Order: sequence, then C-alpha cells, then structure tokens
Amino acid sequence: MLRQYVCQFCEKLVRRWPLEPRKQPEGGQAPHLNTLDLVARGVGSTLGAGVYIVAGAVAASMAGPAIIVSFLVAALPSVLSGLCYAEIGTRVPVSGSACLYSYISVGQFCAFLAGWNLILGYVTAIASVAKAWSSTFDSLIWSRIAQVLWGTLSQDIPSFLAPYPDFFALGLVLLLTGMLALGAHESALVTKVFSAINLLVLSFIILSGFIKGDLHNWQLTEQDYKLAAHGSNDTSSLGLLGSGGFVPFGFEGILQGAATCYYVFVGFDDIVTKVAEAQNPQRSIPWSIMITICLCFLMCVPALGTETQEGKTPHPMWLIREKKPQSVLIRHILTHFSIFCSSLLGDMFPMLSVIDEMEEEGLIFWGLSQRRTGTPIMALLTFGMLAGVTALFFKLRDLVHLTLIGTLLAYSLVALSVLVLRYQPDQNFTEESPLESVPDAGTSNPLKSLCNPISPIPTQKSGQIVYGCAFLLVLLLTILSLLLALWPSRVFSGDPGFTAGAVLLLLLIAGITAIIWRQPQNPSPLPFRVPALPILPVLSIFVNVYLMMQMSSVSWAQFGIWNVLGLAIYFGYGIRHSPEEKRDSQLPASTSQTLHEHTPSAEIS
Repeated sequence: MLRQYVCQFCEKLVRRWPLEPRKQPEGGQAPHLNTLDLVARGVGSTLGAGVYIVAGAVAASMAGPAIIVSFLVAALPSVLSGLCYAEIGTRVPVSGSACLYSYISVGQFCAFLAGWNLILGYVTAIASVAKAWSSTFDSLIWSRIAQVLWGTLSQDIPSFLAPYPDFFALGLVLLLTGMLALGAHESALVTKVFSAINLLVLSFIILSGFIKGDLHNWQLTEQDYKLAAHGSNDTSSLGLLGSGGFVPFGFEGILQGAATCYYVFVGFDDIVTKVAEAQNPQRSIPWSIMITICLCFLMCVPALGTETQEGKTPHPMWLIREKKPQSVLIRHILTHFSIFCSSLLGDMFPMLSVIDEMEEEGLIFWGLSQRRTGTPIMALLTFGMLAGVTALFFKLRDLVHLTLIGTLLAYSLVALSVLVLRYQPDQNFTEESPLESVPDAGTSNPLKSLCNPISPIPTQKSGQIVYGCAFLLVLLLTILSLLLALWPSRVFSGDPGFTAGAVLLLLLIAGITAIIWRQPQNPSPLPFRVPALPILPVLSIFVNVYLMMQMSSVSWAQFGIWNVLGLAIYFGYGIRHSPEEKRDSQLPASTSQTLHEHTPSAEIS
C-alpha cells in the first residue's frame, strides 16, 4: 500500500503538459513582430544596469582588466543556453518560458521550480536595477542620500542586509508598478528607441575609451597600488587591489568575475515569450536570440576594455569605485533614463507573463492574473511590492547573485528539456507519465537496449531511458560542480581522495552521456537544432551549475528560503489544483458511471 502511494505521488511530480494550442490571453495581439523587433526586445532586456554598474564592480574588486577574459568565459554558457532556447522555441510553437518547456518535457515539479525561480530572478533583477540606479544617482549628488539614511537602522542589523534602507530604490519600483497598474502597455517602438539609446551610449563609451585610454593601466604593479593608497584620503574605499598586472586577482578572480558578468547576458530568454506575436517564429526566434547575445558581447567587451584603460593617472581600478572622472559622470547622466525604462520594463513584463502562465497551469494561486486595464493587477501589486521591499533592504551584490541563481537554474532546465525532447517519440509528446513501465518489444536483455537499441526511431522505452539518464546526469554534474567550486586546489593538486572522486564522476558522466548518445533521436525536421547532441546540452548544464556554485553563501541561504516558501505553495496548492489532477480525479467517477450503465439489469437485481 505504501509503495503504491509513493509511486502515485512520484507520477504526479513528473506529469507532463500536453502540447496543444493554448488560449490567447486577454488583450493578446496578432502576430506582428519581426526579427528586428525581437532583437530590440532582447537588447533592451540584456543591456541594462549590468553593463554600467555590475561590470564596473567586477573590474574594481574581482577581475581587474581581466574582466575581458571574464566576459569571454561568461559568453560560453550564454551561447549554449541561447542555442537550447533557439531549438525549443521552434519546437514548441507557443509563447512560453522555461516553466512551460519544463512542463512539456520533464514534468510538473521541474516546471514549478523553473517558474518559481524565474519569478525570483525577475523580482531581484527589478530590485537590483532600481538599487543600481539609486546608487548611481546618489554618486551624482555627492552621496547625500546615503548620508541622510545611514544609521536609520539599528547598528546590530544582520550582515546580509544593506547598511541603510534605500527608500529611493523603493520609490522607483513603486513608481513603475503604479504606471503599469494604470494601464501602461509594452510598445515595440518604445523598446526599439531605448535599445538604440543603449547601443549609442555604449558606442560613445568605446570611442572615448579609445581616445583617452592608456595601456599602461593594464600593467600596474603593487608599487602603483601602494602609492595610490598612500595618496588616498580614504584608503578603506580602495579595498583589495590585487597583485598588479592584467590579472591582479588571479584565475579565481576571473571565474568569480565571469559568474557575475553573466548577469549582463541575462534577458535574452524574454524573446521566447513573444512566439505567439512573431510573424515567423521558426526563423526569427533562433536568429534574434543569437543576434542579441552577439550584440551584447560585441558591445560590452570593448566598452569594459576601454573603461579599464581610461584615465590620465594610472589608477583606473579604484577610480571606478572612487570619484568618477567627468566623462564617467556624463555617461551616467546619459544612461539614467534608458537604463531605468528599458531594464525595469524589460523585467516586469516577462515576470507577469510567467505568473500568468503558472496560474493557467494551476501551479500558483488562482486570481493573480485577473486583468484590469489590460494588466494583471494582483500579480503586479504582489510581486511589485516584493521587488520594492528587496530593493529597500538587500545589498546589490546579493540581489545580483539571487538573480543569477534563479536564472541559471531556469536555463539549466531548458537545456535538460532539449536533451529529453530530442529523444522522445512524437506520440510521447503528451501528458503521459514517463515513469510508466513499457516493455521494449524484441529486446530480452534490458542492458542491451541501453547501448544497442533495436528501433532506428525513438520508442517510449528509449525515451524513458533518456529521461532517467538525464536526471542522473544532472545529479552527477551538480556534485562535480560542487567539488570543483569548493575544493579546486585539492582536486588539481593531486589530492588522492578529491582527485579520484572527480575522475570517477567524469567517467560516470561520460558513460551516461554515451548511453544517451546511443539512443535514437526524433527525426522530425526543425528549423533549428542544437548541434552535437547530447554534448552541448550537458555542457550547458555543467557550466550553468558551476557558475551557480560561485555565488555567495548568503545568496544561497536566501535562495533556500524562497524555495521553501515555493515548495509549501506547490505541495499545499499547486499539485492539487493542476489541470492534470482535476482530470485524474474525474476519471474514476466517469469509469464507474460507464460500468454502471453497461451492467445488465438482471445482474443489478
């Protein structure tokens, strides 16, 4: 009895959403977006506060001039995730997010995790943009806001909270929430204008950097740092300056910088939420995703490279953190309006789409997406207030890390979805549970089907093999990432235990990947397919998880609290109110009624 209950419970967790046309949301628009519109949307979501604020902090305290290398490292998982989004955006012909894609491919529980943490990513992204905007504006008025608000909280506040409440950031979020509540709508033309402003400002930064740059700033020594500290009125503001040269913080600093620099690329996934509005989604979705990532990379790397060169005095790293040169102040003035509008709107609208999607799937409370003036008021007010409160009390660094953890988790689930869906038969693209036992006709030896499947096309049995192997791969990749992130010196120095463990994990990962590779792929033609399957999705999952492990322990604790709350909502409400649960609960009643109708009257009497 207990075994049957556990099996039924597990089957509920992996129930899949049937791929079928979905109802058009109220106020939805007919297909009208071309590739340029989608690229403008992607650029508006990616080129925001990360370029101007977060990347500068990475150059100042994590990577130094080697932030260029950090960006190259961060671009790798961005391209891999972009390839996965490009395929699944053309395979699933409906507007959606990582939540829907996970529901279709790997099941309900993973879908909830994807959607819930996407909401976390959007909430903290909105808060971090407002926080960064507030900090930049405060620097223009000689830190008057910080001086007034400093000390308003108790001196014994926890270390994970900001030193003072940022009421200015709270006001910015509430202002945006109020504008949307009054009926402000997304506009493709406005998105293009703000994206063009961002590109022009970055072009100005690159040009001024080439004119005023000094390559000597990439060759600073510790003596230069000591002289700067000696001549500084506030040596504490200089912080850790590293050991000099192009890589002052070492290889570890490059990796930590790459994890934070990934924040700049976050946002290209917003493009797939507009599949239903795209004129030719099979062509425009893949192209717009890859063009957005390439534009982001090509504009940010030269801009940040020239930023670390600029300045007539050889102190660029701490000038980023200390008083800004006049040209930097001008850039901040130019970018205030465009950052605030494009970044905040670029995060708010996709967040509302994800909430609407999760409510339709029954995973969160009904009523959040009820619309007035074309806007889901309850969802907007609830999560808009949450974004404002996090901007009020949390540190910018923790907000950025929370955004990255939630987003990277969603991107990993999309890569997992691509890996699973490519090996599924067409008829298995339904709500059937992947845990149902299916015999493999013509194969007496179960081990033989792992490495030498008989059918040249996917069967339900081969699809189940890939499904199980994919989840086992995720577990092994997570353990390997944890090992490399926490004890890298022991692994690479030849410590017997750690090195043997890492080698064993690599062998198991290679073996399971080979089993997946041997399974037949779905031959259905697609406008775009991820090359080198299953290697690239597996690599994407590994890099994403490894970058997640680079985040601070405080951010992981906050992430855990958020997900404990989410699991309480899922097991208390979502698992019992999903359409599949309602359908399953109606089946026994309809079956008994059918049997009653077909029972002979003589037997009844």
